[in-house]
Amino acid sequence: MRVLLWIAPGTWPAVVDAARERPESDVITLIVADDPSDSVPTGALGGLIGRHRREPEPEVADLTADEGRALLEQAASALGRTCATRLVSGPTERVITAAAADADWLIVARDGDRAHLGPHSLGRHARFIIDHAPCTVQLIWPDSIPDLGTIPPPPR
Repeated sequence: MRVLLWIAPGTWPAVVDAARERPESDVITLIVADDPSDSVPTGALGGLIGRHRREPEPEVADLTADEGRALLEQAASALGRTCATRLVSGPTERVITAAAADADWLIVARDGDRAHLGPHSLGRHARFIIDHAPCTVQLIWPDSIPDLGTIPPPPR
């Protein structure tokens, strides 16, 4: 099976841990996105007219190509088995989704509010990838899983 791992700052160790559970026969590719649009200064998008774009998550923002390559090397070393690596440039959600077209299985970590259960645990990148990936998606918590008491109350 062809398995793609989305390697992102702050969440990649959990993705690599999940990949270690995969059979040795799987062909694993690690992918990092170098997204120029994520290096917009914090607060710069708030005053724009029209739909408000969420600010980049601090752990995901400002990933340069050199940092991306270093992250790939670190993740590949942590995986401890043969794998391919890819550094892609463009909007994170688009380039990861496009790369998933060549995979049978995609491992993604939640990239939003990881302190609470619910839809806000997915950031904009993961939400798009999960909604559009043309393969099976394994969604994991990068940290400990919040308890059921963190579920938002029902709407009134």
